[in-house]
Amino acid sequence: MKTKGLKTAVTLALGFGLIAAGCSSNGNGGSETPGNTEEPGNGGTPAAIGEQVDYQIIGIDAGAGIMEATAAAIEQYGLSDWTLVEGSDAAMTATLGRAYENQEPIIVTGWSPHWKFAKYDLKYLEDPQGVYGGDEQIHTIVRLGLEEDKPGVYAFLDNFEWTPEDMESVMVDIFEGMDEEAAAEKWVNENEEKVNSWLEGVPEDEGQTVKLAYVAWDSEIASTNVVKHVMESRLGYTVDLLQVEAAAMWVGVANGDVDGMVAGWLPGTHQRHYEMHEGKFEDLGPNLNGTRIGLVVPKYMDITSIEDLK
Repeated sequence: MKTKGLKTAVTLALGFGLIAAGCSSNGNGGSETPGNTEEPGNGGTPAAIGEQVDYQIIGIDAGAGIMEATAAAIEQYGLSDWTLVEGSDAAMTATLGRAYENQEPIIVTGWSPHWKFAKYDLKYLEDPQGVYGGDEQIHTIVRLGLEEDKPGVYAFLDNFEWTPEDMESVMVDIFEGMDEEAAAEKWVNENEEKVNSWLEGVPEDEGQTVKLAYVAWDSEIASTNVVKHVMESRLGYTVDLLQVEAAAMWVGVANGDVDGMVAGWLPGTHQRHYEMHEGKFEDLGPNLNGTRIGLVVPKYMDITSIEDLK
C-alpha cells in the first residue's frame, strides 16, 4: 500500500539564468554546425543561442507548473528579449519534430516519461543550481468521501502503481498510430502479473460509474486509459474520462465533480494547485516515481548546461 498524503510540498525554484551568449567559432573557415549558426554580414561571428532560436522557448499549456516556473524566471531575471511560447504538448512536439528533421536548434520545456525521448535523440540541459529540483512523482488524487461511497474504486486507485518504462511503452504505441484504448489494452494484456497486483483486496461493487479527470499530456493519456481499461474489463465499472486543463482537473477533484485522477505531478509541477486545494481532496500517494522536468534540446546542439545559455 502506498503512503497517503504529501505532508510538505517542496517548493520548485523559479529562477534560472537564460541569457543569450555567443558560441565559439569552429575554426573551419565558417562552415556551419547545428547549434553554432553564423550570421551573414557579421564577419563570421557565430549567432548567439538566443538569436538561433529567435529568443523563444517552446512550451505547452499555460496552466502547467513548468510554464509558470519558466515565465516567472524570465520576469525575475529581466529577460525581456525572450518569449515563452504557449501551446500544447502536441504543438510543442510538432515544432520539435520539424526542427529535429532539419537539424535546427530549438529549446523546449520537457518532462519525462515522454515518447519524444524514444523518438528523438534529446538531452536535458544540466541544472547546476538545482532550479528545476530533483525527480518528481505522479500522484493519485481522489475526492473526499470516495472510500465510503465507492470502496472498490478507492481500493483499486490506491493500488495502482507502475514505472516510467511501463508508461513509455504505452505512449510509444499511441505515438506510432495505435488507438489510445487499444494501446492500453495491449499493455494490460502483456502485463498480467502487475495488473493482478492492482486488483488485490479490491471489494466487488461493479456497475458503478466512475469519473476520472486528466490533462491532455501524452503521459496522462497513457495512464488514464490503462486505468480505465482495467476498471471496465476487470472490475465491471463504467468509466467516464474528462479531458481538462491542469487547474480544472484539480478543481474538479476538490469540488467532488469527479472521483479522482492519476495525474498529479508533485512536489513541483502541480504544487500551486496542491496548496490551493489542500484539505479538499485525499492524496493516495505516488503511482509513478522518477519523473523529471527541465529544459530540453536535441543532442546535436553544442550546449550541455543552462549556464551555456548565459
